[in-house]
Parts: sequence; structure tokens; C-alpha cells
Amino acid sequence: MPHSDSASALLLDIEGTTTPISYVFDVLFPFARDQVEDFLQTRGQDADVQADLTLLRQDYQAESKPVPLWQEDSPTAATPYIHHLIACDRKSTGLKSLQGKIWYVGYQSGQLRSQLFPDVKPAFERWRSAGKAIYIFSSGSVQAQKLIFRYSQDGDLTRYISGYFDTATGPKREIGSYQKIADQMGRSPNHILFISDVVAELRPAQAAGFQTLFSSRPGNHTDDAEGFTKIEDFSNV
Repeated sequence: MPHSDSASALLLDIEGTTTPISYVFDVLFPFARDQVEDFLQTRGQDADVQADLTLLRQDYQAESKPVPLWQEDSPTAATPYIHHLIACDRKSTGLKSLQGKIWYVGYQSGQLRSQLFPDVKPAFERWRSAGKAIYIFSSGSVQAQKLIFRYSQDGDLTRYISGYFDTATGPKREIGSYQKIADQMGRSPNHILFISDVVAELRPAQAAGFQTLFSSRPGNHTDDAEGFTKIEDFSNV
């Protein structure tokens, strides 16, 4: 029996679930790192970018360990600190929002083309045909999530997706985030199937009443599901 039979909606992680981790770490992160200074030089005074920098300044002021200095007020002065956050994959709302804007430029110019596992599009088609809704929950900004699925090697898949959630909803490792998601979907948690490659995300989702599956994909950081049901692709979901 397919794992999703009793679910009316699927909530999917991106990195390590729909998209190879290598694409995120070897393509997207380096692109943002290499482009951020030029981006801030040209767009740093825009209101939406200033909003990201305000959030990043709050992160900077809350740091408890040594980080690159950020003293000047010019937008580009934030570059060393942003490089630091990218290097340690900080789940910062300001960083993720800024990265999404930088990636948008890359996708628009054709420098970026997102990679999805080959079973993703067929699964999306199958799930929607069965009347199931598809949602995304990632630490990347909603804008970045939409770009992944709009500019993929399989074309624009955003038409299959009913909604997106990011860290503005809450951290992926807290029960409350999943409770909020169920409320916003208007669905009972036990009718939502969450798929992720991170056990520390599956635990709070399970505690919130969600169905869960552990995604074991090539290149993922671990294949230890720690007791969660493991899948290697979407063929039986």
C-alpha cells in the first residue's frame, strides 16, 4: 500500500528530499557567496534588501562567538558576515531572504537551473491526479523555494504546489511550526504526510500528529532513519 494512501496532503522538505544536497551546497551557496557583494552594491539601498540587512544586523548583534566585523553602514560592509553565515549554513531568515533575491537574478539570467530528483515530477503528477495537495517546508525563503520548482530541469512545476512555508512560519525543529502549518492548511495533522531527510525535523512533525517518512537519497548526510520509515524515492509514496 502506498505510504500516502491515508494522507490528503504531502509536506515536502527540499534539500535531500526533492533536490540533491550537492546542488544546494555546490551550486546555490557558492553562487550567493560570489555574487553577494556586487548584488549589495547595486541593490543594497532597495527597501526589501534593507529589510534583509536589518534582520542580519540583529543576528550580528546577538552573536556570542567571534564573527567577521560589520562596522560600516554601507550595504557591502555586510559581505564578510554574510560569507560567514553561508559557510556555516545558518538558518537565518534575513540570510535566506537575501539569498533568494540573489538566486532570482541567477535564474533569470540563465546562470542557474535547479536540479530535482527524476522521480519528483512523476510523483507530483500522480499525487495531484489522486486529489492530494502538495506543500513545501524549507529553511530557504518562500521565494527561493518557488525558484527551485519554477526553473527546474523538468520545467515549471509550481503549478502542482498548493503552498510554501519557510522560517517565517517557525523553525523546522519545533512542534509549534507543524501545528501552525496544519492550521494554515486547514487540515487535521494526521492527514498530512511530511517527508524529510532530517530526523530532528521528523520528530516534532510526528509529535504534532503528522505522518512521517525519512528520505534517504544519494549524497545525503546520513541514511540512519533512527526508527522512522525510510524511502529512497517517491515511487511508493
